[in-house]
Amino acid sequence: MSFTTDPRPAPADCTTMAEVRVGVDALDRLLVEVLAERQRYMHAAARIKPDRAAVRDTARIEDVIAKVKAAAREAGLSEAIAEPVWRTLIEACIAHEFGVWDALRQDA
Repeated sequence: MSFTTDPRPAPADCTTMAEVRVGVDALDRLLVEVLAERQRYMHAAARIKPDRAAVRDTARIEDVIAKVKAAAREAGLSEAIAEPVWRTLIEACIAHEFGVWDALRQDA
């Protein structure tokens, strides 16, 4: 994967909303690239998991959330932002993985 980012000012250096928006837009593009890669891992998981019931793994969900919250604290990201974002992301990824799991076995 190639992470491409536009040159952007550091948040502390922004003096105009235009500069803020340049930074936010560049980060949004980067987040899309990263989320696309995460989605490819969900495709791999759907291919690898032998049982549809294995798609939702509650213990793994809580493990991911705990790791995200720890990473958020280290990065200075509010856990009040990180946790609900990741819970929403995880649920969307699980729904996507169910669809992929079913599609891969449709003709099997």
